[in-house]
Amino acid sequence: MDIFKEKIAEAIFEHIKINKNIIISLLEIPPQSNLGDYAFPCFSLSSKLKRNPIEIAQEIKNKIDKTIFERIELKGAYVNFFLNKEFIAKTVISTIKEHKLGHSNIGNNKIIVIDMSSPNIAKPFGIGHLRSTIIGNSLRHCFVSQGYKVIRINHLGDWGTQFGKLITAFQKWGKMTSLKKDPIKYMYKLYIKYHQYAEKNPNIEDEARLWFKKLENGNNRAISIWKSFREYSLSDFKRIYKILNVQFESYSGEAFYNNKMDTVIKELNRKNLLKESEGATIVELSNFNLPPAIIQKSDETSLYMTRDLAAAIYRYNKYNFTKMIYEVGAEQKLHFQQLFKVLELMGYTWNKDCVHVYHGLYLGKDKKKLATRKGKTIFMEDILDESINKAKKIINKKNPTLKNKDMVAKDIGVGAIIFGDLSNDRTNDIIIDINKYLSFDGETGPYIQYTHARACSILKRYRKKLYFNINTSLLKEENEKNLLLLISKYPQAIEKTTNSFKPNILTRYLLDLSQSFNEYYHKFKIIQDNKELEKSRIILVYCTKTILFEGLSLLGIKAPEEM
Repeated sequence: MDIFKEKIAEAIFEHIKINKNIIISLLEIPPQSNLGDYAFPCFSLSSKLKRNPIEIAQEIKNKIDKTIFERIELKGAYVNFFLNKEFIAKTVISTIKEHKLGHSNIGNNKIIVIDMSSPNIAKPFGIGHLRSTIIGNSLRHCFVSQGYKVIRINHLGDWGTQFGKLITAFQKWGKMTSLKKDPIKYMYKLYIKYHQYAEKNPNIEDEARLWFKKLENGNNRAISIWKSFREYSLSDFKRIYKILNVQFESYSGEAFYNNKMDTVIKELNRKNLLKESEGATIVELSNFNLPPAIIQKSDETSLYMTRDLAAAIYRYNKYNFTKMIYEVGAEQKLHFQQLFKVLELMGYTWNKDCVHVYHGLYLGKDKKKLATRKGKTIFMEDILDESINKAKKIINKKNPTLKNKDMVAKDIGVGAIIFGDLSNDRTNDIIIDINKYLSFDGETGPYIQYTHARACSILKRYRKKLYFNINTSLLKEENEKNLLLLISKYPQAIEKTTNSFKPNILTRYLLDLSQSFNEYYHKFKIIQDNKELEKSRIILVYCTKTILFEGLSLLGIKAPEEM
């Protein structure tokens, strides 16, 4: 994925007949620029070639074709390569021109399924589901850029005992007129009221369990209320997803698998995996240092495990996926360890292609988990509205004559929230800070968007057609070389992101690229009297702008041309 590593490896291979992939894997980027652009350690070749590593390094330096190098230096058994600036410029610019940088066909249309977002119906879209939504969406874009076909599944929380509780609450205190008037907030109030009531009247839990049993058995009244809850909730969710610019190929939630669980239970039984334990039906996993996976409770109602087993089997049969990613919170680690182990015991070898990509929590300012049932949550819509409104105030102060202010404010406000989240390692717990996220000067989304807008402004001021057949020898400044080398690292940032499932790697890369470009912009004139130099620098601006635009789009963030 590193275009220069491949070129250097080819040059080394001409004289040291070692597998080129091994050469590429050994090439390093030195910690300091005075040690070269790339370094090749010869220690591991010593045993293969039966020679002193320093002698091997000397031979490489003496015999290698110097065409693409400015100079080559030795540091012990290290060969330090300093690339020719013109070669760097030609390589990067031609790759950008051909739209090849950052795009590949490694995936070859193989299918990746991402289970993401998955909010619970009958509750407002809380901030707790933001991380799964935007991390999953960013991973989708990154995988698609590498030639994979990605199926995003919104495994809605539209089944389970909580609906017995909500139906009970609706039967006791609910009014259909109030539900239709403001459905989401009304359902949320009922949910909170139920739990407040249950603290003093625990017997209501038996009533809730009974209603859920009726729901599973197809009781008309229970099904009718549940369908209303689902329809109203999904309509509200889609409105939020539109703001976030997130789409799904499937909204099949837990309820979709309700009629597929008996088949799974029968299969588990046929394969002698089921046991009775205190009235419940389980799969014993103690041999694997895991607690038992509960398949059915004593009242014969199903659990997440049963539905997730049915869902996994259904998805593999339907999509024949190469990989299935569950982008779900860290609290569910044990559940997925059990799920994958049960699939393995059932004989499904594709269980190894299932991976739990977990994230930390959003915490309140008191650094405690936000609890929906106690009414302690942050609504996604409120966060987005606040961020967009604050972005609009910043625009009115910095650029009051800007056209399409509302659209740009939305792009900045939403982008700030997405970048603010994705710039953190997904495994960490985080506290949302809108003011910090909206800074134009810090390591933020608006800073990168502003850098992109600055590049667009330069290109507009140029007012001439872009020509790529420039004199690349004029791009000889060290800042230009560093910027071009950084642009060339874009594919590796994507590769590291997809390999680790961590978009913060890509956010870090875009921040570094933005900082490098801004340093260059402040130090050197782009539009100037020397027209040949101007043409060359304009293409460098174009290349930077292209990568910033594409990189932001992989994160699910818009890149305004004016701010």
